[in-house]
Amino acid sequence: MPELYDVAVIGSGPAGMTAGIYASRALLKTMIFEKNAYGGLMALTDKLENWPGEKSIAGFDLAEKMHSQALDIGCEFVSEEVQKVEKRENGSFAIKTASGKDFSAKTVIYAAGSVPRKAEIPGEKEFTGNGVSYCAVCDGAFYRGLKVAVLGGGDSALKEALYLTKFAEKVTIIHRREEFRAEKITQNEVRSNPKIDFVLNSVAEKIEGKDFVEKIVVKNVKTGGLSEIAVDGVFIFLGYIPETKPVADLVKLAESGHVLTDSECRTSTEGLFAAGDIREKLVRQVSTAVGDGAIAAVAAEHFITSQKH
Repeated sequence: MPELYDVAVIGSGPAGMTAGIYASRALLKTMIFEKNAYGGLMALTDKLENWPGEKSIAGFDLAEKMHSQALDIGCEFVSEEVQKVEKRENGSFAIKTASGKDFSAKTVIYAAGSVPRKAEIPGEKEFTGNGVSYCAVCDGAFYRGLKVAVLGGGDSALKEALYLTKFAEKVTIIHRREEFRAEKITQNEVRSNPKIDFVLNSVAEKIEGKDFVEKIVVKNVKTGGLSEIAVDGVFIFLGYIPETKPVADLVKLAESGHVLTDSECRTSTEGLFAAGDIREKLVRQVSTAVGDGAIAAVAAEHFITSQKH
């Protein structure tokens, strides 16, 4: 039997690291699983301008601060991809990873977050890495002086479009509606940026090129008409899909695919909590993820205490 931890946190974004910090402060033996680099989607965000106490801070810088604090307080980081969480007959949890290792914990805080939603159009898969990207911070610098398209109309899409104007000669936002869903302040910034053009009431039909992206074919949803836009890159920001597969057998899901919890981040399985973007809730921001992490850790502590008595 593997060593038994008090808390296993799956996911090292803001929810996961906050949960780890709170659990460790409660003197619970805590491990945090990180599939890739710590920080999650936050670390790939150019600027956070709604984080209390900071007028503006790079997502990676905030992630580094959280990671450092979690390490200092005693969290153990495990660089493993969790594939399955199972509940044993004795009430503890088995955490199985892609490398074949097994871990054990009294409670689990699931904070695995989400992955970018694909456009599911011809050319997307073929040109991923050769002109198709899902991260402006990662790949924006490759498009200095070039033309790019951004698919989407939410906060992420518009903020990434603004970031891309640092490098690209021209950024064309393609959105299926007339209006955007982003915060008004972000919309105003985008509309006032001379490098940004708009193709509204339109969807991408396919991405074309030879070795690299050369153009995108767009369909107007009102007229059905097709047009082509010459671009060197396509950045796709159409929302995110919650990564629930490892706990799918243990939790109830909303129609959106997010994990259903109560106000204390408890799922339908005793001892299993969910925090961050994975939860069904109104707002998914760094600030709400941090709140979830704190609540889930305190709830996990209370659960462990109740089991002792």
